[in-house]
Amino acid sequence: MKVQESMEDYLETIYVLEKQTGYVRSIDIATALGFSKPSISNAMKKLKTNGYIEMEERGCIKLTEKGKALAMGTFERHCVISEILMGFGVSKEAALEDACRIEHVISEETFTGMKNFIKLNRTK
Repeated sequence: MKVQESMEDYLETIYVLEKQTGYVRSIDIATALGFSKPSISNAMKKLKTNGYIEMEERGCIKLTEKGKALAMGTFERHCVISEILMGFGVSKEAALEDACRIEHVISEETFTGMKNFIKLNRTK
């Protein structure tokens, strides 16, 4: 299954929320993304069907290894891209917003180049 941009956003949000609070519920995702609970419920069904998340008894959502790997990759792209954009003088708000769009379409080659650029500049 090719993962849609929205699914990557959901997985990234679950990953970030879990890091912040230790648990994630549908309402937490809805609040973080500003979406309705029914929209989140539909998305969670798709993510579960495709093996990216598990739903626990008390409504907690957990990333599977497959889901966590994808979420971590998306989150890393978001962080690196926003850092580079801010390094260019872009405001934090604009950099975070733009990174959220760019993270889904950037090639692996370009992303690797960006990571290497940051590493070089950190050692200077």
